[in-house]
Amino acid sequence: MHKLKIVVFPGVQNLPNLAAAAQGFFAGRDIAVETTFTTGSEHMRDGLARGDYDIAHGAVDNAVAMVEVGHDDVVIFMGLDQSFNKLVVRQGLSTYEDLRGKILGVDAPDTAFALIIYDILGRKGLRSGDYKILPIGATRFRLEALIERKIDFAMLNLPFNVFAQQAGLVILDDPIRLIGPYQSVGGFTRRDWAARNHDVLVRYIAAYIEGLRWVLDPRNRQAAAALMQDKMQLDASVAEKCLDEILDPDSGFAVDAGLNHDGMATLLALRASFTNSAVMPVSRYVDEAPYHAAIDLLKQ
Repeated sequence: MHKLKIVVFPGVQNLPNLAAAAQGFFAGRDIAVETTFTTGSEHMRDGLARGDYDIAHGAVDNAVAMVEVGHDDVVIFMGLDQSFNKLVVRQGLSTYEDLRGKILGVDAPDTAFALIIYDILGRKGLRSGDYKILPIGATRFRLEALIERKIDFAMLNLPFNVFAQQAGLVILDDPIRLIGPYQSVGGFTRRDWAARNHDVLVRYIAAYIEGLRWVLDPRNRQAAAALMQDKMQLDASVAEKCLDEILDPDSGFAVDAGLNHDGMATLLALRASFTNSAVMPVSRYVDEAPYHAAIDLLKQ
């Protein structure tokens, strides 16, 4: 049994991994997975770079930042979703103009959903300096900060934006629908590790896809809801709301976790705008050879 150490953010994006473990898909491919929940993007990036983890699942803009900022040789090998993040604000705020002078809570100020919200705020007339930015860490910490009124607005993923509404907070907008195709969560690893462990990575991806296929099969909806309730400590109503979004054919999990190249192009354009640099080609950060090998394995 080959042991893999993965690092992830808490949230619905872990459902394929949970299903692959619960349904025996990992074990069936001679893989045992040890999962660590990250406290934030910097913890994830630093841990992967040091070799504390073999594989990361998170916003793939973190992989881009590792290449461009950290000069780490990492590679994105699969996708999953275009983001279930919503712009959540505290009570009393109802327009973008209300956010002027307020505090934006972010995971890290230089990656992923922070860049999205900067772009959207700019489109709505709010420039850098019109609001304050406070790095908080992972989504669960941003939700706590909103409830405790330490920040005024933030991007929150599932299931945390549902928890936010239950706590009386307000969803102001769905920024992802404003920016167009976007590659949010995906899998990435160090290139040297991928080269040394090609067969293991292929088997891992194959088992992950089996877990995803199980999740997306309508016949398994009740079992998937039960799995979320058990492993993510969700009540039945929250699990059902999350599944409604996960299973949406247009905006839910991508079939077989394929990478959205148009979404990658949007991501890279946002980063180029943020860093005032040239837009880099998708191929600089992506190697789908292990993914395609996993698809071939699944056909056998």
